[in-house]
Amino acid sequence: MSAERHLIRSRCFAPFFWTQALGAFNDNVFKNVLLLLITFVAVPQLGWDAGLVNNLAAALFILPYLLFSAWGGQLADHRNKRSLIIGLKLLELATMIAATAALLFNAYALLLGLLFLMGTQSALFGPVKYAILPQHVPRTELVRANAWVEMGTFLAILLGTLGAGALAAIGGVQARWIIASVLVGVSLLGLAASTLVPSAPALAGGSVRWQPLSGSFRVLRDAWRSPVLFRTLLGISMFWFLGASYLTQLPLWAAEVMRGQADAVTALLAAFAVGVGLGSLICAHLSAGRLEIGLVPIGGLLLALAGFDFAAHPTFAGTANTLLDLIAMPRFWWMLTDLVLIGIGGGLYIIPLYTLIQVRSEETQRARMIAANNVLNALFMVLSALFGMLLIGILDISLSSFFTALAGISLATALVCALLVPRAMMRISIFVLVHLWYRLRISGLDNIPREGPAIVVCNHVSFMDALVMGGASPRPLRFLMDKPIYESPWLHWFFRMAGAIPVASERRDPKGMRRALDLVSEALGNGEVVMLFPEGRLTRDGRTKEFRRGIELIIRRDPVPVVPAALSGLWGSWSSRYGKGAFRSLPHRFRARVCLAFAQPLSADEASRETLQASVMALKASIDGQAQNSPVSAEAPDDERTGENDHR
Repeated sequence: MSAERHLIRSRCFAPFFWTQALGAFNDNVFKNVLLLLITFVAVPQLGWDAGLVNNLAAALFILPYLLFSAWGGQLADHRNKRSLIIGLKLLELATMIAATAALLFNAYALLLGLLFLMGTQSALFGPVKYAILPQHVPRTELVRANAWVEMGTFLAILLGTLGAGALAAIGGVQARWIIASVLVGVSLLGLAASTLVPSAPALAGGSVRWQPLSGSFRVLRDAWRSPVLFRTLLGISMFWFLGASYLTQLPLWAAEVMRGQADAVTALLAAFAVGVGLGSLICAHLSAGRLEIGLVPIGGLLLALAGFDFAAHPTFAGTANTLLDLIAMPRFWWMLTDLVLIGIGGGLYIIPLYTLIQVRSEETQRARMIAANNVLNALFMVLSALFGMLLIGILDISLSSFFTALAGISLATALVCALLVPRAMMRISIFVLVHLWYRLRISGLDNIPREGPAIVVCNHVSFMDALVMGGASPRPLRFLMDKPIYESPWLHWFFRMAGAIPVASERRDPKGMRRALDLVSEALGNGEVVMLFPEGRLTRDGRTKEFRRGIELIIRRDPVPVVPAALSGLWGSWSSRYGKGAFRSLPHRFRARVCLAFAQPLSADEASRETLQASVMALKASIDGQAQNSPVSAEAPDDERTGENDHR
């Protein structure tokens, strides 16, 4: 948690975090106070149609995202983002001052117009919100920064919604003054925080043209030209489709299924918001400074499974259950747990996608890609409203069936994501399992190049080596492995999905080595990292054996950097050849201490068999002392544990 504390206190991030969180809070206080005033004051006094006016209010807030997001993206790319943020916070302050006058003089039509203006401010702020982070935050902190932003946004939405209800409940002229003071006061705090945001110079030159509709089509067309980015935008928009559907129908669920009152809706919204916040922090922790796109299908799957369980809850007993009544019911807590899990799944799903846009977009077009995302989000939120109207309003299906349909959409989305990034999902799954099974201590991860081709070589101790290496590496690894094991009928699908490269001995298959070298060259040509165990076989006595000539053949064909690595702590485990052999007994040690270290990469000219073996053995000797609590520390002699002496 020290990294999280450092980030939230840092000069480059903290002012922006509080600027956007206070803005999200103010948005929701204003929007929800307005809806409550219209529903309970304006409609009875002026004879307005409640359904028509509420839908008009929702449209007035969404419409600016369709009209002005593209312009906001251009502004963010062509202007200093700090100056733009301060200008937008001044617009927010002016809007809130005007709202104060409208509240005091009961000018409800003006309040609707100001809602459109507030939506415009939010639409222009959206592209800046995510485009500024890569300029202020190191890439290794980007996932963590996005997690904080997402958590802050959802908690601000929750607190703004709750605050609006509490303020509106006061009643009378006094309530209007208190609401006005809160709106203007929070705007002033946000403006003050924005002045502390560091400068973020423009990354693109040229003029900015305001072309609302054509601009929106243009940014969508630009996004379409990059298949990876456009799929990412669709994935984010699907999250907002699901989120809007859940949040829109939760009040009806609370009334019809839970037989609850207004405070029951608050509890459901709080559970969902807390879940998204927890999911964001879990995502940041699991990512450990890396972009873990494999979390996306895992988050989608969790969202789907929890959604199916949530939809299966039967109708509660009673007619007007208070929150105290519901608290006494175990099924209420089960339901809240489902919503927390749905939120956690959403956090795991959405954070890597936002980070992917920031990382994969060109610097000069990053804000416009985020603007395209906002346009698509708005369209999908409109689709969610139409989807709810069709299923619940026209087809008259039950709420349980509606939420089941949402869970089915979540499951389909998760499966599509899993098919698109199978190796990334497998890598993060292995990462979690390895860290649950072992107390893994890793050093030297920065020695693996962040981009471009590379080879990693390591000593071979147990059958778990590849999983430990794959789970620890910040980049996906392509493994060379023995062809008979690769063709195992039970595990062939797994090795194929993992991108393993089968190698057959020249004696068994004279052309097999050439085919393997061709596959290695292809992987390196694609900028991937290839991992191999140059010993060619698993150690039988714990010692590092002589490296074979295959490593030199690979380097000669593809002169790329070679990273030496060493494993310690796995010799003597149930997956090594110690004692009776691998997998011939049950695991007798859980959470064993395992050390993995990476040395500085060697150039192709430096990387011979001898130098690589010497580097791996020196690295292993340096970490052997860290793995004192090995699985066989009480039963295996030192020479077998470390492999540094002759095996007797």
